[in-house]
Amino acid sequence: MGSSASKAALGATTNEPTEPEPKHLADLIQYINGTNMSVVHLADILSEKTGSSSWVVVFKALVTVHHLMVYGNERFIQHLASRSSLFTLHNFLDKSVIEGYAMSAFIRRYSKYLNEKSLAYRLMESDITKTKRGTDGVMRTMNTKKLLNTLPVIQIQFDALLNFNANADELTNGIIHAAFMLLFKDSLRLFVAYNEGILNLLDKYFDMGKKQCRESLDIYIKFLERMTKLAQFLKVAEQAGIDQNDIPYLSQAPYSLLEALKQHLASLEDKHDILPPYGSDVKWCQPSEMEMTSEMNWQLSDCTCISTIWDPVSIPSISYMNE
Repeated sequence: MGSSASKAALGATTNEPTEPEPKHLADLIQYINGTNMSVVHLADILSEKTGSSSWVVVFKALVTVHHLMVYGNERFIQHLASRSSLFTLHNFLDKSVIEGYAMSAFIRRYSKYLNEKSLAYRLMESDITKTKRGTDGVMRTMNTKKLLNTLPVIQIQFDALLNFNANADELTNGIIHAAFMLLFKDSLRLFVAYNEGILNLLDKYFDMGKKQCRESLDIYIKFLERMTKLAQFLKVAEQAGIDQNDIPYLSQAPYSLLEALKQHLASLEDKHDILPPYGSDVKWCQPSEMEMTSEMNWQLSDCTCISTIWDPVSIPSISYMNE
């Protein structure tokens, strides 16, 4: 590892209670994006910094790692995912300063999210937030078996992100604000993959067997629960000063769809106290362009429901691995 990169890593994780300097982050990105540059020593330095007793140093090290995960060469997150363990900060507590108590709680949650992001990469062998989107993207074209294995992994990562659980008035310094901004960007990209996976799941639902329908219904119900939490997270983003044009509008999925899914599963389980199965009456009409908008039109008998699960949103540019 070059001395300049080592210097940048140390510079990004000083004990100054400000966010890592953009210059140091840019130097680190340039280093890991360089051809055949080893990321092992860089990861070691940042990991060592998370062993500090200072919340400032630890938090800045985590923000730096997250920044490199998002904007750096894939080799960096790939290396982190290959490690047997990443961050063991579940008991971290800085008692040396008053602010340390509150910030330590966010450090514990933030490190858990980064662990889950790394684990998700290991399980899926890709960063789902960087894969190709749209009707011919990874999540929309995934087969049923792989989809049922992938969506729970996304759900776990999404939970860890939303469990950061900061209010706007708790973003009291540049470090936690930088962490929140990275989480916000991840939340949009992760939701795109999550949402497109759910659309794919619903497309396939009425052709599934009983066991897969049961799994899919459970996944869909959990998806609806997480949309409530996401809406709260996005509200904090708005209060924190993020432009409203960069925040998606989430509308409630109609109750009729959930009921149709439940009744179809019940019909497969030979329950006779319900209406006939909906499978033959359901027609899915997908819009021609779904890369950024997921509008589902479905018809249940003579009742037509339209729901936009999420509206277009400007997402900061990020290179796809498939491009």
